Amino acid sequence: MILQVAGIQYDSIVDGPGIRLVLFVQGCSHRCPGCHNPETHDPRGGKPMEIVQLIELIDNCNNIDGVTISGGEPFEQAEPVAALAGAVTENGLDLVIYSGYYIENLLKKSLIDQNINSILAKGRLLIDGPFLENESDLTLPFRGSRNQRIIDLPATMRTGKPVEWGNPCFSEELYSK
Repeated sequence: MILQVAGIQYDSIVDGPGIRLVLFVQGCSHRCPGCHNPETHDPRGGKPMEIVQLIELIDNCNNIDGVTISGGEPFEQAEPVAALAGAVTENGLDLVIYSGYYIENLLKKSLIDQNINSILAKGRLLIDGPFLENESDLTLPFRGSRNQRIIDLPATMRTGKPVEWGNPCFSEELYSK
């Protein structure tokens, strides 16, 4: 199975908790004005990579706490992202996903598309919502604009309703000063 990849960053500390490998997928129909990654918008760009190749690459990374899938829009390549998400969590790493969709939309889509359901079920956190330039705030942890939320995916999947992340070891106040 092939995933269209825009790029890989091997040691991010700003794309989720801990040290993370970040996989930027190619293709995004949201095309948010002011997007941090506009080069990922064209679905024909990037590089096709086999899921097994990506899994091997992740397996060979030392000292990472998890994997973040960003974009582009991961849910526009739901089938290969679901396969990768399963492998990531089976290998004991946590998964963070960035999406321009709000969780409410993804939950509705997950009733029809099993791949979307699988991605949500495997994830630890979802940073949801489009980047809104007029709500840009560089002091927010893991987000670019105030409308975006950090969603606790296990709790959300249990309740069927959005549950924002409230990690007691993580204080947003440290980042807002």
